[in-house]
Amino acid sequence: MARWFALRALRGALTVALVVTFAFVVLRMSADPALVILGPEAPPEVIAAFRKSWGLDEPIFVQYLDYVAAIFRGELGRSMRDGRPAIELVAERIPATLALTLPALALKIGIGIPAGVWASLHRGTLVDRAVMSLAVAGFTVPSFVLGLVLVLVFSVKLGWLPSGGQDTWTHAILPIVTMGVGGAAVLARFTRSAMLEVLGQPYMRTASAKGLPWARAIRDHALPNAAIPTVTIVGFMVGTLIAGAVVVESVFSWPGVGRLLVVAVSNRDLAVVQCILLLVAATMVASNFVVDLLYGLLDPRLATGARGAGH
Repeated sequence: MARWFALRALRGALTVALVVTFAFVVLRMSADPALVILGPEAPPEVIAAFRKSWGLDEPIFVQYLDYVAAIFRGELGRSMRDGRPAIELVAERIPATLALTLPALALKIGIGIPAGVWASLHRGTLVDRAVMSLAVAGFTVPSFVLGLVLVLVFSVKLGWLPSGGQDTWTHAILPIVTMGVGGAAVLARFTRSAMLEVLGQPYMRTASAKGLPWARAIRDHALPNAAIPTVTIVGFMVGTLIAGAVVVESVFSWPGVGRLLVVAVSNRDLAVVQCILLLVAATMVASNFVVDLLYGLLDPRLATGARGAGH
């Protein structure tokens, strides 16, 4: 077990390191922050002074070593726009993002999994075809298109809901629905496929032949085994809670981390972008680790394999 934890911790650390390195290099190769922030009309001596004050005049390898050393000291840099610590700017936006993503995640799970199970138990029927048709539609429509359609219908035409902002709880309804629809569609498709695979296994036919009630066989055998691939998808959704909000927050002018990322990228506010990407990578690693633990709970054979790896 100790080796199992060590391997996953090493894999997680390597993932975060790769994300941080990639973001660091790409951001500095894509554009000069001094020219973006000060403008091309700024005097050369002002631009040179700006670069020197932020260490941009150093070779990129030296900048990278300084950045990594700062991370180990718990420092994630300061915004080039207002000089505030990047972690403060990001922390201020996290509650707004979670106010959308957590209800949206609950919507995805609450609709997608039951719909997939229901469709699998009625395979080939009108119910199955209807659920899968809706799932395909929800999966293929881009979130920004769906968001604009919802704004057009419920804000512009009907006037029932606001089109953007964060003033009241009603402002969150359309963004939550926009984020939840696509995820619910994905979960419905994966859950249906997983359930159909399990329902075709010999142990399900054996349980039925022994007289076990079908509802109990579904509850005790089908659902736990079908949950393993579904948990993988849910874990991925949890890991992308912040990254998945970028488009929706931009469409609905929601002041969350996703919108902050878009603004920071356009402004080449390096420390803020790097801080957000570091947060996204850490969230993804943590969710994958939890998913690995859940595998052991859902399938004892996987837990046994993890314990065996520690010997």
